[in-house]
Amino acid sequence: MKSYVKIFGPPLLKAIKALEKVAIGFPEVCIWDAFISYSPKLSTYGDINYMDIQEYFSTVGEVPRKRCGTIISKSGEELGDYDFYFEWFKKPSMDELNNFIEKIDEALQPLGVNYTLTTK
Repeated sequence: MKSYVKIFGPPLLKAIKALEKVAIGFPEVCIWDAFISYSPKLSTYGDINYMDIQEYFSTVGEVPRKRCGTIISKSGEELGDYDFYFEWFKKPSMDELNNFIEKIDEALQPLGVNYTLTTK
């Protein structure tokens, strides 16, 4: 199950970085976004080096070593009309989904961007 995010309005880069920060603290999901897909070190779908993960996420927060192997989606699905997706490791409960939405709202609200969230 994936939750796709479409961001409307600038600052797009800051919004994606804010969503990446949410993912670091939300171990129930892995992620994919346009910047990861263009990173030759992260978009290979194979074993990703711990140092490459730390370097990539250095502007948003430290990724615990245990989380490095699970934070980047291995499906690498195209984003289509979306800017970002969170891939759930298991189907979320309604409480988990509501908590997740609150965390996204909190992360994006200071940036003043609007977004849609589609989970399927």
